[in-house]
Amino acid sequence: MITTDICIIGAGPVGLFAVFEAGLLKMRCHLIDTLPQVGGQLSEIYPHKPIYDIPGYPEVKAQELVEKLMEQIAPFHPGFTLGERVETLDKQEDGSFMVGTSDGSTIHCQAVVIAGGLGCFEPRKPEIEGLLNFEGKGVEYMVKNPEHFRNKKVILAGGGDSALDWTIFLSDIAERVTLIHRGDTFRGAPDSAEKVFELAQEGKIDLILQSNLVSVSGNGNLESVSVIGRDKVSKTLTTDFLIPLFGLSPKLGPIAEWGLNIDKSAIQVDTFDYSTNVERIYAIGDINTYPGKLKLILCGFHEAALMVQSAFKYVYPDKKLSFKYTTVYGVNEF
Repeated sequence: MITTDICIIGAGPVGLFAVFEAGLLKMRCHLIDTLPQVGGQLSEIYPHKPIYDIPGYPEVKAQELVEKLMEQIAPFHPGFTLGERVETLDKQEDGSFMVGTSDGSTIHCQAVVIAGGLGCFEPRKPEIEGLLNFEGKGVEYMVKNPEHFRNKKVILAGGGDSALDWTIFLSDIAERVTLIHRGDTFRGAPDSAEKVFELAQEGKIDLILQSNLVSVSGNGNLESVSVIGRDKVSKTLTTDFLIPLFGLSPKLGPIAEWGLNIDKSAIQVDTFDYSTNVERIYAIGDINTYPGKLKLILCGFHEAALMVQSAFKYVYPDKKLSFKYTTVYGVNEF
């Protein structure tokens, strides 16, 4: 059995930063994640994707951010249980919890923090004729290694940040990049959308708007994609790869059975300290919901900072919390 102060479910960027904030208050953390490595979606889905809204970093690759977070929390020596899913949560007579995993690991803690991003997630797959036949044979749902697409013809589909960012990034790597979107405006960041339109005007990418994917075909491997526009005119595009980027379908898994207030697969929290309706259980990052919620890593960092201030009373019930600034004391003084 592992004994710690706070058990964090989810080792993505928000869960990792929570370790730092807890460490400043001399609270130990142990993290559990179903993935075999830390980093959550950043490492698993888009490790090479550039991120633009982290303070102090005009641009940082997703995996680089994870590595920096690991470096930041190293002084606090967190524990990790990776490749295992949390299955059970048992409250003890003293209010603490026993957390059990799919492989039989047990963690005893004073507070539980759910930082599982979107929970157990899988990509949303569009209903396209023949799509499943070419998974792994030209149809990909994420970009793990951009070099895999070097000098290849790549078609991306979607209208969010991922579709825009990867269109921009792959335009310098692939032989030809085509972005297909069913609308004529994008849901992603305006700056990214503007850049995509500029690339299209310069002839560096092909941009097909007001169109939907219809089918895919090929002999063994993907060879072409059919699309149809609002004018009902269809066209066939030759390609080596199709990357549909329509988001992720979140699944909470066993967490859904813990008696938490849940709204559309997200956990409702009190914005005072990001606590749930169950005492000593908190939820931070993309997995929580509240009025005005923004699903940004930046916001998750803020939530983590406030959460640990509240969790302190369960770890040190007889101590008074004294807030200190790292700019004055430095990390080693905490």
